[in-house]
Amino acid sequence: QVQLVESGGGLVQAGGSLRLSCAASGSIFSINAMGWYRQAPGKQRELVAAITIGGTLNYADSVKGRFTISRDNAKKTVYLEMNSLKPEDTAVYYCNRLTPSGRPVDSWGQGTQVTVSS
Repeated sequence: QVQLVESGGGLVQAGGSLRLSCAASGSIFSINAMGWYRQAPGKQRELVAAITIGGTLNYADSVKGRFTISRDNAKKTVYLEMNSLKPEDTAVYYCNRLTPSGRPVDSWGQGTQVTVSS
């Protein structure tokens, strides 16, 4: 297993920006695609952004054009830059390694809370 620690969440106003970080330890890291998930109260966890080993970016339609995922393999860290935030973006955000088929690899961490006020 690998330990994943999310950080960077907080309370922001609609239209604001936030950068989330996910630091990994205990793995090579670069051999896996990485993804950011979010889970709002009463909702299922959903994958909102992913980055492949080769750097291909994928986004859920709900965040496309507003969020940017990136990775720094040397730092074993993946980032999620969130712009033009909306109240519906409010959720706990998690990161995870992804299998080639897009499934989460590791157990879930604590995540980081993002709250967007209107």
